[in-house]
Amino acid sequence: MKKLFLNLLPYIIIIVVVVLLRVFIVTLVRVNGTSMNPTLEDKEVILLVKATKYFKDYDRFQIVVVKEGNSYIIKRIIGLPGETIKCIDGLIYIDGKLLEDPYGDGITSNFTEVNLDNDEYFVMGDNREVSQDSRVIGPVKKSTIKGYAYLIVYPFNEFGKTK
Repeated sequence: MKKLFLNLLPYIIIIVVVVLLRVFIVTLVRVNGTSMNPTLEDKEVILLVKATKYFKDYDRFQIVVVKEGNSYIIKRIIGLPGETIKCIDGLIYIDGKLLEDPYGDGITSNFTEVNLDNDEYFVMGDNREVSQDSRVIGPVKKSTIKGYAYLIVYPFNEFGKTK
């Protein structure tokens, strides 16, 4: 019995390490829908980095996966904790200053001023005309962010770091 256990031990260790990596460090996520076009396309697979959520805040324009109800959404961070954000005539203002937004595609619908708490982010899809994001669901809490998109891994011709 001891010999069998010793023979199985490397496989058990590998399984435990893989599970720990997937739960706490990185995982693969499939893009579902067109709300992040043109940056991310429907059915692309991205590498989601989970580890940083434990010791670092997220940055403006990072692409994150957020748990929303019973599903997950992929969006870009636009507003950071403690900021005030609003959109007038399709232009986004952060704390009263115009945001240079190189990622927004399409017309951004106006929304009234939102004051973010110290643990809240304002997220939006790049495809502004179809995205169901913080303009609809409201700000997202840091605890609902599961990680940030680091790398497109599939399809292979799109392989590379996310923008």
